Amino acid sequence: MKTILRATVVVALTTAALAATIPAPPATPSDATSDVVQGVKVADPYRWLENWSDPKVQAWSAAQNDRTRAYLDALPGEKPVAAELTRLISTTSPALVGFIPRGKLVFATYSDPKLQQPVIVTLNAAANPASKKVLIDPNMLDASGHIAVDWYVPSHDGSKVAVSLSKDGSEDGTLHVFDVATGKEIEPPIARVQYPTAGGSLAWAADGKGFWYTRYPGPDAPADDQHFNMQVYFHVLGSDAANDALVLAAKDGLDRVSEIFLDNEHNLPTVMARVQKGDGGIWTYYVLEQGKPSLRIGVPEDNIVQAGFGPDGAVYAISRKGSSNGFVVKLDHPVVDGLSHAKVLVPESEVAIESSNDSGLTITKDRLFVRDIVGGPNQVRIFTLDGKPVGTLPLPEIAANGDIIEMANGKILFSVSSYLRPVHHDMWDPKTGKVEETALKVISPVKFDDATVTRVFATSKDGTKVPLNIIMKKGTKLDGNNPVLLYGYGGYGVNMNPGFLGAFRRLWLDAGGIYVLANIRGGAEYGEKWHQQGMLTKKQNVFDDFAAAGQYLIDNKYTSHAKLALMGGSNGGLLMGAEITQHPGLARAVVSAVGIYDMVRVELDPNGSFNTTEFGTVKNPDEFQALYAYSPYHHVVAKTAYPAVLMTTGATDGRVNPMHSRKFTAALQAASSSSQPILLRTNMHAGHGIGSSLNDRIAEQTDMLSFLFDQLGMEWHKSP
Repeated sequence: MKTILRATVVVALTTAALAATIPAPPATPSDATSDVVQGVKVADPYRWLENWSDPKVQAWSAAQNDRTRAYLDALPGEKPVAAELTRLISTTSPALVGFIPRGKLVFATYSDPKLQQPVIVTLNAAANPASKKVLIDPNMLDASGHIAVDWYVPSHDGSKVAVSLSKDGSEDGTLHVFDVATGKEIEPPIARVQYPTAGGSLAWAADGKGFWYTRYPGPDAPADDQHFNMQVYFHVLGSDAANDALVLAAKDGLDRVSEIFLDNEHNLPTVMARVQKGDGGIWTYYVLEQGKPSLRIGVPEDNIVQAGFGPDGAVYAISRKGSSNGFVVKLDHPVVDGLSHAKVLVPESEVAIESSNDSGLTITKDRLFVRDIVGGPNQVRIFTLDGKPVGTLPLPEIAANGDIIEMANGKILFSVSSYLRPVHHDMWDPKTGKVEETALKVISPVKFDDATVTRVFATSKDGTKVPLNIIMKKGTKLDGNNPVLLYGYGGYGVNMNPGFLGAFRRLWLDAGGIYVLANIRGGAEYGEKWHQQGMLTKKQNVFDDFAAAGQYLIDNKYTSHAKLALMGGSNGGLLMGAEITQHPGLARAVVSAVGIYDMVRVELDPNGSFNTTEFGTVKNPDEFQALYAYSPYHHVVAKTAYPAVLMTTGATDGRVNPMHSRKFTAALQAASSSSQPILLRTNMHAGHGIGSSLNDRIAEQTDMLSFLFDQLGMEWHKSP
């Protein structure tokens, strides 16, 4: 028998040798700028970096990018890592997600690794992948991948589709309406329907001759108001959008930071408008009907967190009134009574109903699907429309569910995701109770057959038990020498559900790493109380939970301070900033993406005032004290040995102002006494990450991995 020699690429990374090659940061002047807030003098020495229109700021940012590239491009792992990520991602099968049955068609989003952006497609009524037809392809509009679909809504008969498109990851969307049969645009575009501040939404009328949609003020409005004061209009196809009827506005109770979500899933004459005050889960509900005034049926005091019409015209909703875990209510006569009169249909249970992305309740023609979250993983309970329990959807023990869609034949298509297997869709037959796996699944060259998933609990500062999901290769020795990447978010009631680890984390495990996801407070993995214990004046709990998670991994010999890395983005970037400043010795390296770091001035940003319901406001004395106490930018201390830090941001980010990354980077670079690099990476053609091109996503992942491999002294082995 011939011996086959398998080539193995080993990238050995030695931090000490490369440290001397890192260029010095660009000169960054500071000054004595300060404000007095609630009687406290608040220093802001890098205020000048807020003004992106200043050529000096742009030049400074470009110099930071040049420095970051000089470091990253010199790493021996950069090109091999990029090649391997590209290979793994490009050889992954295309994915179909977000199924919307309409008429004789099923609409879906199709992601092909060979394309820069996902496309909108149609399938036959059975959602057979072989029936796929491309409907809207943003790659044909811009081959570089810098035009993206924000969202789309098909008409109920499937003959038309309304699509919001935006450029360069800006999420600044313009509405386009297409004929499905011909693929041609049939209406003049309508601008200002979507922006990162409050998003955007649309619902078709039952006859398909018009739709309700959200729109922001025009150019005649003051500049400071152009991404606020969202309103709802009704557009009749074929008419001039300038004459569209205003149907929901300030006179109806909307305010400057209202976020509006429109829904007519069951093709009724009435549409549900769900209005959230900022991002803090404070909801008001309206019924819209063409030619009639809006009707408010729910106020914040009702504590309804999700509501929608069923096929019978009743309103089904999730209530948290006097309840952390939530319960389901039903309102039979919404045009007569308000949600305060709704009757309990499904009582509160020992586990929490999912709150992320309005996904806790799915209403079909004769059933309710209640998605629970049990500390991270999901379970799905099934009820009749009168509240009778009829079983559960079969899910693996540590898994999550996203889609639940009623098909034309009455069967239920649902998604299953887990850490070790790509997302796939099963079909449940209500008549027989049988479940079959469908052809709607992702086939990936990335395998995790050699890995295990373990859930353990760290103890936070106040004694709270915090779940950690640990993914590592089988047989890994717990001797304190393993590189560990600890990821967290902790905010807005957003739950960290199990999801496929993908190429990035495959390379991490192949380099000898362990990956850990922490279900810290601020999410709602254990109900609304879990969220509330990590918001407003209790935000410090989030940072304490994450620090406890890191210390647990060290104490239990998974890793050491010298081998621990932290990672988070957006609200998770704030988490990273707090860990850097509160526990500078906890980890060796930190990757922080599109983060918030100046908590005193964040509410002055366009999107910042939407976040005051989550973080608080400096206008409130107690909330100011809490914000200022943990604001990362204001707690950088001179001559402190900070860890290596890679901060990433996007120039077009409308969710988190890139100035946060600039100011925090400048402060850390000036203060750090360690030899570890503090790096800033700004992508000029991207925003918060939503709508970024495939090439941009791969490039960013490459830089993050190369940085971590270098800083933790890791060797990455590639075996073809």
